[in-house]
Amino acid sequence: MRAVPRHRHLAAAVATLLAAAPAFADTPGAGDTFSHHDWELACDNTGTCRVAGYSEDGSEMPVSVLLERAAGAGAPVTARLKLGDYDGDPLADAENRRVTLWIDGNPRGEIAIDDAGGALSAEQTAALLTVLTGDGFVAFIADDGRRWQLSTRGSTATLLKMDDLQGRVGTRGALVRPGTRDESAVPGPRPKPVVRVPKLPATSPDDVQTVNWSEGIGDALLASLDAADDCADLFDPDAEHEPFEVVRLSADKLLVSNRCWMAAYNMGYGYWVVDDAPPWNPVLVTTAGNDYADGSIVAAHKGRGLGDCWSSQAWSWDGRAFVQTSNTYTGMCRLVSPGGAWDLPVHVVDVINANQEHQR
Repeated sequence: MRAVPRHRHLAAAVATLLAAAPAFADTPGAGDTFSHHDWELACDNTGTCRVAGYSEDGSEMPVSVLLERAAGAGAPVTARLKLGDYDGDPLADAENRRVTLWIDGNPRGEIAIDDAGGALSAEQTAALLTVLTGDGFVAFIADDGRRWQLSTRGSTATLLKMDDLQGRVGTRGALVRPGTRDESAVPGPRPKPVVRVPKLPATSPDDVQTVNWSEGIGDALLASLDAADDCADLFDPDAEHEPFEVVRLSADKLLVSNRCWMAAYNMGYGYWVVDDAPPWNPVLVTTAGNDYADGSIVAAHKGRGLGDCWSSQAWSWDGRAFVQTSNTYTGMCRLVSPGGAWDLPVHVVDVINANQEHQR
């Protein structure tokens, strides 16, 4: 294989996740993200938008709130609360796992908390939105007096961005700049795309040997990369390489993979669709993959070593190519929860997998 300069990645897939998100120009809000101070927005390809707000960065009592609104006229806003549990359940010793929502010094009712957080009522959500689109103070207080304060820095701008992306500005349903127009012209939601993964043929020992005994496979894969150091480990002559993993996808196509890079807390494998004989004609799927099973590739990466924020993507074989079926992240790195506070997708797909039907 051709040698390239050795380079240790710091998980470029994490930094470029959102930039690589598919564009859906015909669905307002789809695939868009935005952040301002302690608030952020992610809208997926159905038009559903999610807004997450946090306590101030570095707070000793981290907390987050997730607001969600589907596309379309009359769609309500729902709200969920997540108390910081990175160091364990903060209400583990409480007789009643509840906190009280306080707005501008006034109690607005209790919120029951479970392992997934707590849902705000419609009345509590409306009261919260009044503060988030103006000025005020929001806190969640336990019976023992512990207080989790939600920052409002950036909330108005972020909610205005959601209104704008969903086409609500100037309508009676807008959160920040309501007007007199009704919402009849607000774009409606789009259904999730559907990807069907066909039953895969068996992979034979000959498939594996044909790839791993080929002297030309390395040069073919290297030629498919934008930059050689996207997969530096595979093409480093001084590195020890495992054999290629090989999966038969169809009568004439194979999936081949091998490790491309390793960083302090992330690693990435390259996945290519190739012909089942030279000259291979490789098509790169990703150099950031972590796992493959039943026709689907997954890439999941920490945003930092603490593991309180992640990004992930997935691609599934539709019989002709691997198409992206998921693109999501868990929100800001604020020590709210191990594994991240929320699921903030920018691309969602329903996958029907013939290889898993027997497991249903």
